[in-house]
Amino acid sequence: MNHKQAQEEREHTAARQEQDHGDDEQETAGERQQNQIVETGSITGTKGKHVIHCLTIIGQIEGHFILPAQNKTTKYEHVIPQLVAIEQDPDIEGLVIILNTVGGDVEAGLAIAELIAGMKKPTVSLVLGGGHSIGVPLAVSAKYSLIAPSATMTIHPVRMNGLVLGVPQTLSYFDKMQERIVRFVTDNSNITPERFRELMMQTGEMVMDVGTVLDGEAAVKEGLIDELGGLSRVIEKLYELIEEKQAKPDEDKAQQPEGGDAT
Repeated sequence: MNHKQAQEEREHTAARQEQDHGDDEQETAGERQQNQIVETGSITGTKGKHVIHCLTIIGQIEGHFILPAQNKTTKYEHVIPQLVAIEQDPDIEGLVIILNTVGGDVEAGLAIAELIAGMKKPTVSLVLGGGHSIGVPLAVSAKYSLIAPSATMTIHPVRMNGLVLGVPQTLSYFDKMQERIVRFVTDNSNITPERFRELMMQTGEMVMDVGTVLDGEAAVKEGLIDELGGLSRVIEKLYELIEEKQAKPDEDKAQQPEGGDAT
């Protein structure tokens, strides 16, 4: 083999190694994305107009006690660090929250809802299937909320499992916790406190419980949710909010007077 042939062989080998390395990187990125979905129920979409993160809240909201292994759960100790990371990541421009939950731990659910409501980044929620019980505050915690026409939301008083002491202090505790939910929901939606309490205490609709079940259209009509819609509308609305946020610094800059303070 002459010098020229040896050089060509080295170049061919280097090109093949570079291609293999690129394939490995692509496979690693795909595996990493798949692992993220399996482990956290979330994914960051980078192929669209804007970089958005999708977070799912499904099954029961697990709080201070571990639920049985057969239950599908959302663990608040997993969700809270994700929300902090999303808020701090400069590459992520917005957050989609997909909800299909039966409810769960009140304090854990409220903790997640408060964290979402306090985010500066644009957030949009979508209720699919159901957003029941503590799922209601989670649905309204986003800056804009949507619900599928076939989805439902259950509004009912606070309940507690296990041993409950039949003393006035227990009832007072329930009342205070219930008021926390009422205040949060009405502060983050268009429903009034009076109407929300009325729906919460409704009798005659559910055989074994007190409260109200709202379908998608009724939830929007009551002012609980902003709009009926599906995934495409969620992404469209989130893009709108992202672009509005991006335009604000330019507007603020344009409103500043030139040449410093007037004398």
